[in-house]
Amino acid sequence: MTKKTVLSDIEIARAAKIKRIGEIAAKLNIPEEDLDQYGHYKAKVSLDYFHSLAGAPAGKLILVTAISPTPAGEGKTTTTVGLGDALNRIGKRAIICLREPSLGPCFGVKGGAAGGGYAQVIPMEDINLHFTGDFHAIGTAHNLLAAMLDNHLKQGNALNIDVNRVVWRRVVDMNDRALRSVTLGLGGFANGIPRESGYDITVASEVMAIFCLSESLKELRERLGKIVVAYTRDKKPVTAADLKAHGAMTVLLKDALKPNLVQTLENNPAFVHGGPFANIAHGCNSVLATKLSMRLGDYTVTEAGFGADLGAEKFLNIKCRKAGIQPGAIVLVATVRALKMHGGVAKADLGKPDPAAVEKGIVNLEKHLENIRLFNVPAVVAINHFTSDTDEEVAVIENRCKALGVQAIKADHWARGGAGAENLARAVVELAERPRSNEFQFLYTDEMSLWNKVRAIAQNIYGADNIMADVKVRQKFKDIEAAGHGNLPVCMAKTQYSLSTDPALLGRPKNFDVPIRDVKLSAGAGFVVVLLGDIMTMPGLPKVPAAEVIDLNEAGEIVGLF
Repeated sequence: MTKKTVLSDIEIARAAKIKRIGEIAAKLNIPEEDLDQYGHYKAKVSLDYFHSLAGAPAGKLILVTAISPTPAGEGKTTTTVGLGDALNRIGKRAIICLREPSLGPCFGVKGGAAGGGYAQVIPMEDINLHFTGDFHAIGTAHNLLAAMLDNHLKQGNALNIDVNRVVWRRVVDMNDRALRSVTLGLGGFANGIPRESGYDITVASEVMAIFCLSESLKELRERLGKIVVAYTRDKKPVTAADLKAHGAMTVLLKDALKPNLVQTLENNPAFVHGGPFANIAHGCNSVLATKLSMRLGDYTVTEAGFGADLGAEKFLNIKCRKAGIQPGAIVLVATVRALKMHGGVAKADLGKPDPAAVEKGIVNLEKHLENIRLFNVPAVVAINHFTSDTDEEVAVIENRCKALGVQAIKADHWARGGAGAENLARAVVELAERPRSNEFQFLYTDEMSLWNKVRAIAQNIYGADNIMADVKVRQKFKDIEAAGHGNLPVCMAKTQYSLSTDPALLGRPKNFDVPIRDVKLSAGAGFVVVLLGDIMTMPGLPKVPAAEVIDLNEAGEIVGLF
């Protein structure tokens, strides 16, 4: 018997029958003159076309989220793509909305982030690497502001900036821990004013958050102008507008702001635009792409990064609040393998059947379902199927979800594409179309204090006993509120691997407090970032980075993206 050859993601993508992007746009009735084509298979949609659809009826919005991620993988993006393809297969006009992959994880741990198997967006190589240059534009705009700030200090500091109160760092779209803390301006007065600073990864930039929340160039410019870069010696904020940098930053971003149109392996439309991480930023694709999709399709399927305690919480409390949208249903992705890890099984042993470990680890899934219910949104569990899963292990998930009043559906879209997720698609349609007795609600109100907003998330979403911070951090909360920003939502930055701030605590941790390390204002984005535990805004590479296997073969083709 011949062993079946298993193709890699990049081999599957390369073998796909890709259509020219004009054909994909025609499916959505997007005029050719409103497309800026980047080669044959990807394009940007004009902002004029987006604004021409204002007032058009909006389709249903479906959010895909997941349990707390593990090295075993959950397949949230893969499920998003598979579900979108499946909805099209059952006769719905569905569009997928994803974030753009960051080069950091691509060359670090993921080796690519455009879905997997037969549920991918293509051209996979372009999307995972430089795509349409959006991230480069965002990083350049961010660093232009940094350069103008340091130039202002060098040229006399007319704004009376305190060099010890500069809060604007530089960014690069790469995992590079050596840049977390740096000293600038060395080498004499000609090179500027010496001061300590550092780098964040581009996806953590406030410019990225502003980019993803803005619906027009005018709004983008206004938000960029509000960015607080430093404080004066008498502690007054200095903004990008004070430095007269926001106009030039907008110029750098004017083309990037247009949503990117690509396709799935099954030639269904997908918008891939924006890319903030959910563990250190708000973790959602652009509002522009989401709203454009909702105006063009019956169903928009989008994802939010990492587990539901991070991406989904921010999608619901920040993106929905800012954009005036709400999901009709939520899909919570889980795998047998990941639940076994939450149940204490080592990664090397995940291939061995262990229903008891699934039973032990399912408490993580239960907590995420409880959290979703706090927002009054109906949910379904997608069991992303692996060939090593046994019927007994799958039954543990199905039976536990049934007892909780939630349907759990096995889907094998990785192996079969949209055909493998048709049952999931039908369940999503049934949930989204069902009349609801409870209205969507946020976890906290605008009027609550920032401290109480953080505590509401920590206690209700993470399951913590309380939050804690030292005197200096508590004073920062008070200072932000005194400056008139107490009504903003909070963007929590914490580890993605645990509901707590300790990545080693899997499953459903209990009896813990949440330590707040720092808090900072993102006035342009319109939220307050709260850093918890030891979370870093500049990731590092693993011992064996994915970059070691990414290369070109003799035919000049990319290999190693997976």
